[in-house]
Formats: sequence, structure tokens, C-alpha cells
Amino acid sequence: MIRHALLLTAGLGTRLRPLTLVRAKPAVPVAGEPIVRRIIEWLGRQQVTELVLNLHHLPHTLSTIVGDGSDMGVRVRYSWEQPDVLGSAGGPRRALPMIGSDTFFLVNGDTMTDLALAPLADAHQQSGALVTLALVPNREPDRYSGIKLADDRFTGFARRGADAIGSYHFIGVQVAHADAFRALPDGRVANIHEVYTALVASRPGCIRGYVCDAAFWDIGTPADYRDTNAEFLRQESSPRADGRRARIDSTAQLTRSILWDDVDVRARAILEDCIVTDGVTVPAGSIHRRSILVRAGDEVVATPL
Repeated sequence: MIRHALLLTAGLGTRLRPLTLVRAKPAVPVAGEPIVRRIIEWLGRQQVTELVLNLHHLPHTLSTIVGDGSDMGVRVRYSWEQPDVLGSAGGPRRALPMIGSDTFFLVNGDTMTDLALAPLADAHQQSGALVTLALVPNREPDRYSGIKLADDRFTGFARRGADAIGSYHFIGVQVAHADAFRALPDGRVANIHEVYTALVASRPGCIRGYVCDAAFWDIGTPADYRDTNAEFLRQESSPRADGRRARIDSTAQLTRSILWDDVDVRARAILEDCIVTDGVTVPAGSIHRRSILVRAGDEVVATPL
């Protein structure tokens, strides 16, 4: 079994702003637990215990909640990307000396899945591929770009829309061999679209697709985040999961709202369908509906959700 993994946690998360102005996207809590910790615990349950996280954007928001991973039964080390974020291929190239194995799981740090990893690893090893991508049928081609396959062989990427009809959706987990990235110069910004397209042009069949029926949860936008948070609250039978050290006055009214850490909701405040980020004080008597609340100095900035 493959026991090493690189988690891609360096991205800017621009589509999730303003939430990602407060935390790196993988540090955003879902039903009270940061995404990155959910991913690490999922990996640990499947005996993937040697982990590297790449860091760039708001790195302290990740390192402070993950640490060395020992409380989750894994070992975590960090690959730093400064001054530039190196991308979905440049990041793995930078981290290769730290990963500790030529073959490893490469996992997006901002999506979640219930994928069983052992069958994916077996399929990869049996095919002899350089890379094997975990895929599901692309049921929303107008929303998601896709992966094109021919007899399980990756043939290219499909743009969302008409080109993605009949394609497959990448769910953020793959098995990779270091040779897929080794030719890149360290420090070069590069993404897997360009690198994988070049690989299959020179070595047809070296990238495979593993089609499965795993569930996955995408948190691309604040609305996606709100919906995913609600789904996990239902799955985990939790009435609500407020952040650490949240203080809610007994006269405040909260409806379908998400509170992060160190939030203070004062008397008679009303929050409906809101996301309240770290350190926000909601003033007494204030009313917010379908808003994201972010602290800016001593002020609170509300943007529509």
C-alpha cells in the first residue's frame, strides 16, 4: 500500500473570497472541522501516514491547526513556496525531495471524498502508468471541465460546456510517480494541464483514469461552502457546529448561520443564512441576512452571500 501523500494546500482560493482572505481554503471549517484535518484523518484511516503539505497563502492558518500531525496519527512536514505559488505541477516538483517515495498520492487540499484508496493504488500499479486519476462521470458539464478517456487512457482535458459532455470529473485524488514531475525545473510555475498534455504526447498511455462511484464535495464558491457545511451537519447528526470560543448572547437569533472561531454575537443580534469569520463581533441589535461577515481592523465588513 502507498503510505506517502502530498496535499496541495498552497492555492489562493480566489473563488471563495472573501472567506479566503481570512484563512487558506483548506483551513476553512466544515461542520466545525477544517477541511485539511478532515482530509488528513481520511488518509490516516487508510494507512497513508507520511504527509507533506505545500504552503504559500496564509500558511499560518494551516500550520497552526495541523502541526506535525501527531494528534491525528500521521507525520506532517511542509514544503514552502515563496515568493510564488508554483501550481498543481510546480508544487509537486518542489516537494519531491521531501515526499520520501517515488510513488505517492497527490491530493487536492480543498475537496473532500470518500474514495477507497487501495483499489486506486492497485489499479495504478497494475497498469504501470506514471499517473492515475480518480474520476467519476461528469454529470454537470456546464459547471465542470472534464477528463477525456479512451479505454481508461487519458487523452486530454475538456473545457466545461459542450466539450465536457461525456467526459469524466476529476475528484482531486491521484497516484503519481515522481518521474511525472522530475523534468520540470524546480521553482517553475506549472500546472498539470500543461505537464500532463505534454506527457501523453510523448508517451501515450502513461496517464490513466480510474473511474469509480465515490462521493466528492467541492467547495468552489461561498454558496458551495454553505451547502456542503449544511450537508455535513446533517450527515453527522449535529444541530450546529460553532467555532472555538464562540460567544452567543441568549437573546441573539441565529438561523442557518456558520460561525468560525472567536466570534462574539451580542444581544438581540439577528443572523440569517450568514457566514461569520474569525474574530468578528456582531454588534448588539444588528441584523444580517445572507451575508459574509469579515473583520477589518475594528470594523465588520458584510458582503452579500
